[in-house]
Amino acid sequence: MALRTLTSLGDLDGARVIVRCDLNVPLKDGVITDDGRIRASIPTLRHLLAANARVIVLSHLGRPDGAPDPAYSLAPVAHRLGELLESDVSFVADTVGNDARSAVEALGKGSLLVLENVRFSAAETSKDDAIRGEFAAALAEFGDAFVSDGFGVVHRKQASVYDLAKLVPSAAGLLIETELDVLYKLTEAPQRPYTVVLGGSKVSDKLGVIDHLLPRVDRILVGGGMVFTFLAALGNKVGSSLLEPDQIETVRRYMAEAAERGVELVLPTDVVVAASFAADADHTVTAATEMESTPFGSQGLGLDIGPESAARFAHIIESSSTVFWNGPAGVFEFPAFSHGTRAIAEALTKVSGLSVVGGGDSAAAVRALGFRDDQFGHISTGGGASLEFLEGKSLPGLEVLGW
Repeated sequence: MALRTLTSLGDLDGARVIVRCDLNVPLKDGVITDDGRIRASIPTLRHLLAANARVIVLSHLGRPDGAPDPAYSLAPVAHRLGELLESDVSFVADTVGNDARSAVEALGKGSLLVLENVRFSAAETSKDDAIRGEFAAALAEFGDAFVSDGFGVVHRKQASVYDLAKLVPSAAGLLIETELDVLYKLTEAPQRPYTVVLGGSKVSDKLGVIDHLLPRVDRILVGGGMVFTFLAALGNKVGSSLLEPDQIETVRRYMAEAAERGVELVLPTDVVVAASFAADADHTVTAATEMESTPFGSQGLGLDIGPESAARFAHIIESSSTVFWNGPAGVFEFPAFSHGTRAIAEALTKVSGLSVVGGGDSAAAVRALGFRDDQFGHISTGGGASLEFLEGKSLPGLEVLGW
């Protein structure tokens, strides 16, 4: 079967269209600090509004533990949507109750309504199919059609992602189409040389990606906290750095497989070692093989790749035709340990082919470091979904759309 797209829904003039977006944006004191996911939802919403549909937006925000929590209200998101759409956006602090029903009934053609956080109901994420189904049925009463456009949640079997799509005519939005097009280019038709850059804290989070991509890539660059398990697998001492001892043998196996396949697996040759996990911690640069030789001894912990490694990573990235990056090279939130991540991001902006920032912390990092979205080929809105796709897993939210 082929993915059902917006055209499959036919004429939407006056139709009530429920759109599942992923508007899960970071907030600080009630202020949105990164509106990337909201901006990514705009093309589909504009398309539906131009078709004169009555648009009802669903989303989650944070993890409110299945009960209303003002800290996770979508009210600030609705306000930002109105600014980006340059039109009035209604919001109701209800999801399937009488207030929500009244707001839906009052919605005019070419207008948009945001309902409150779907995760204020425990049924949204329930493992019980019947409980999820009941909540999805209540949502389905509001719409004539359903558009799934929250790529960041398509790997979740949740009521507003999976069950709802089975109850009314459903299709993928423009964002999901774009994400899948990019992921296809990464998995089935990459231009070479093809480089994957992996970082973040845990190597266990990336094992499936490494396993699935090893036969497909030319180079894998490893940074972030996960690199210390690789360094330990080579017999190096890594002080108090992040380490997953139970993954050492798996990492050794992957390194051997990479060598057999002719895949260049690049580890840092130098790292930034700090006395503690703090923004103002004393730190120094040392060879990756001598991490415990610093003044901090075995208490030192690696918080970034070193300048030599950053330069080498950048050179490899810039010489690539396809690059996928997921996971910061260091603790980018602390300026002193953000240099490796910045070097990777800067190099991606110079790739002449396709450069993809794989969502999650990587997307947050490039924006926090002052880069613009349009400096990259694509910034994914779904870190977990992207990784599971690249692992070759089936995603429930796409399967239900015919994928």
